[in-house]
Amino acid sequence: MPDGKKKKMDKIVSLCKRRGFIFQSSEIYGGIGGFWDYGPLGVELKRNIKDVWWRDMVTGHDDTSTPVGAATPYEMVGIDASIVMHPQVWKASGHYDLFHDMLVDCRTCKARFRADQIPTSPCSRKPSKHPGEHTDCDLTEPREFNLMFKTFIGALIDPTAEAYLRPETAQGIFVNFKNVLSTARVKLPFGIAQIGKAFRNEITPRNYTFRSREFEQMEIEFFCSPDSSQGWYDYWCARRFTWYTSLGLKSERLRLRDHAASERAHYSCGTADIEYAFPFLAEGEFGELEGVSHRGDFDLRSHMEGKLVRDGDILKVELDEHGRASHAGSGKDLSYFDDATQTKFIPHVIEPSAGVDRAMLAFLCEAYTEDAIPDDKGVPQERVVLKLHPRIAPVKVAVFPLIKKDGMPEIAGEIYRELKLKWNVSYDQKGSIGRRYRRQDESGTPFCITVDHQTLIDGTVTLRDRNTTVQERVNSANLVSLIEERL
Repeated sequence: MPDGKKKKMDKIVSLCKRRGFIFQSSEIYGGIGGFWDYGPLGVELKRNIKDVWWRDMVTGHDDTSTPVGAATPYEMVGIDASIVMHPQVWKASGHYDLFHDMLVDCRTCKARFRADQIPTSPCSRKPSKHPGEHTDCDLTEPREFNLMFKTFIGALIDPTAEAYLRPETAQGIFVNFKNVLSTARVKLPFGIAQIGKAFRNEITPRNYTFRSREFEQMEIEFFCSPDSSQGWYDYWCARRFTWYTSLGLKSERLRLRDHAASERAHYSCGTADIEYAFPFLAEGEFGELEGVSHRGDFDLRSHMEGKLVRDGDILKVELDEHGRASHAGSGKDLSYFDDATQTKFIPHVIEPSAGVDRAMLAFLCEAYTEDAIPDDKGVPQERVVLKLHPRIAPVKVAVFPLIKKDGMPEIAGEIYRELKLKWNVSYDQKGSIGRRYRRQDESGTPFCITVDHQTLIDGTVTLRDRNTTVQERVNSANLVSLIEERL
């Protein structure tokens, strides 16, 4: 990582700790790798990202209009599936056998590495070198390491009670396909959305919250007819890319990259990643924010018939040495009957799958800005500001009384209580007005309202814009409508 980018990333991490966005999990006990806690501002930012996604993708979706490039409108519904599922789910889906990374240990220092990350990982003894380059390095041969966290159901701890924390949220949607179809009265094409926790026992979690062992996903499984699936894949690639740019990620730091055939899963008909140029990456490198995958009928067919393997261009059920399905599916019929065409088929699936934690990290990195603004005497003063999009900013407005007397705290309190009915609002009367502004700038608050001596005369207050620092006098009676318009 170049020195400039490393310094920026260090400053972002420091700001997140100082302002209460992100804490190391179990910090007072020395922390635990790959797990993070979200503080007062962090939990609000994360919740806002999820709420905006749910609003834009599900509840705010217009299912009476036809998207560009699509023949028909579509519906969106949501579910919330459990974290622990029947173990057979992961056998039929292929996770039980295939969800692993290649692991390499150093016998000398006992450090552990992912085999594909050895060329970029620092040696534990000498960070300027990579594993295997130090004279004392003694690396093992790569071996498989399953990424699923194992747990047990019930009182017995034996193989019959084994279960797993889900490594993704998608399978909860697929196994509920028929339930949603029969209860929500939806017709193809339609989508099922879910936001929830997933767990992966990463060998080497790194890059702050980018690669963690516990994380949250925002995921859609979009079901459509096979003959329309390519059009819907193109639609979702474009729509999800636009969502990030609409919330402030600059297009030059964002890209949509199609996977080469060698990168795609064996069942994939097409996969593209939405990627962002994070500061912790080398110049020209990008990290995945979201994957959009054309999964064909693989998932529903797997849960009907069992684990599938590819034989040339055909997906077939994997058989054991006795000719039986090696990992049997449910045996339930997950096909769809189309009333219009009087045909029965297994729907194709387009999957836009986004990471909440990665999205939050990208928005923080994009918003982090250093500039200089004049103080009361016109002398430029350095400032750190988070220029977060107002829709996702943790606090929308901060209210200040200029001084703690002359009735100003009472007026500021009335304004605070009125605005708090609509938004998350902060009230602060401690310290100089300049310091209070700086605290809110670092927190990403779009607007600050100050009650001062002029307020006592004509009822106007000072409204300050975070990005420009421009202050204007507005009537306190119009604050709700004015801020609503600007937000």
